[in-house]
Amino acid sequence: MSDPSKIKRPTQRTIAAKMGISVGAVSRALANDPQMAEETRALVQKMAKELGYSPDRAAQRLRTGRTQVINLILPPHEEILGFGTLLIRGISARLENTGYHLVVLPDFGPDKSAEQIRRVVRDKLADGIIFSRTTPDDSRIKFLLEADFPFISHGRSELATPHPFVDCDNYAFALQAAETLIGRGAKRLGILLPPERFTFRQHLQHGFMTAVRAAGVGYEILDGISLDSNANAISANIQKRFAAPEAPDGLVLPGDVSGLAALAAIQDLGLVPGQDVQLVVKQTSGVFDLVRPKVASLYEDLSEAGEKLADLLLKRIAGAPVAELQYIQPVLGRLPANDTLSDTQLRAPGVS
Repeated sequence: MSDPSKIKRPTQRTIAAKMGISVGAVSRALANDPQMAEETRALVQKMAKELGYSPDRAAQRLRTGRTQVINLILPPHEEILGFGTLLIRGISARLENTGYHLVVLPDFGPDKSAEQIRRVVRDKLADGIIFSRTTPDDSRIKFLLEADFPFISHGRSELATPHPFVDCDNYAFALQAAETLIGRGAKRLGILLPPERFTFRQHLQHGFMTAVRAAGVGYEILDGISLDSNANAISANIQKRFAAPEAPDGLVLPGDVSGLAALAAIQDLGLVPGQDVQLVVKQTSGVFDLVRPKVASLYEDLSEAGEKLADLLLKRIAGAPVAELQYIQPVLGRLPANDTLSDTQLRAPGVS
């Protein structure tokens, strides 16, 4: 039986010899050099895969000073079904054939992501960092800007210095959701918001308030719970509120879990969604396509967000200016087939 430690691993020179081309050409093809013919790149990458080639990362790091690693700081995001899976899927798709590897670092407590980021920068564990759940005065963004370390956030801040980000258009979601409820005859709207520390709470609240003030209808922000509350707490709170006088007749719910919790609470009281109470949910998982009775929803494509995060971070690592690395992702409509509103009435501006 052969000793695995003595098996000679294929190198770029091995690929070059097999294909009758230069080592430099192999190196450029494996790095996805856009100036090289796509057919040549594909042939070299196919040969590398057949031979079982993988780069010597230690040698690469010594030669280039780069780790070829991207770190994703991943919080639980319990209000969004499949958040981590969908985001990782998109990031991984974009990093394929780039030579970069994704390393996920879990973040399960307050300030843990800041600690992780400081360690990554201090020990040079990655070439770039992706993180989420941003605040208006985000200390992580300040630190990374001062350290001049490549990063991108899923979410924005309100810092004076611009930074790379990808963010869902939560303003457009809340505005369109509220307008839809008003269009269906709702006279008193309620919205569930994230905790006050997060920037996207302000975007959601701004969109919601723009719609209700323009229409002159009543409104309330659901009290005692937030988007981060667990499903049982959300359901119990909504059930209590709807059992009291002057309850809302329309609800805006910015997450899959809060939408399911609200639906359960309403139906447990004997109310009929779509008749007694109108709802619009922001979903990411597609679960509301299967919920009955059907509920109007707007869709945030987290896989697309992941691809965009990786794409812009790679550009940042390559030296692209920050002004080119900011993207606000539109929300898309997903209405039941029997709905009285057309799909375009629930579609974000600029999305065909």
